[in-house]
Amino acid sequence: MSEVYDSLMDGLNEALAFARGEKTGAIVHHVEVPTVDVAAIRASTGLSQGAFARSIGVAKGTLLNWEHGRRRPTGPAQVLLAMIAKKPSLVSELLR
Repeated sequence: MSEVYDSLMDGLNEALAFARGEKTGAIVHHVEVPTVDVAAIRASTGLSQGAFARSIGVAKGTLLNWEHGRRRPTGPAQVLLAMIAKKPSLVSELLR
């Protein structure tokens, strides 16, 4: 149990040092998620706004805000939409 504790403490101390800007040897991975055209992505699926919103788990109003440019999807929604852009059948294949 002591080894696990020591390993966790080492990791936490390294994370704190990194956050302070110290050189730690930590490896940082930057992932670039592309900007998405929500209306085009939805159109490629052939789904209505309501059906598409339900299929990705967001309110229809949220989808409308994205499509009209009043808001932009971020985080997991942006990643999911980028994946659907590459494979429009993704949601229907995984959730049927």
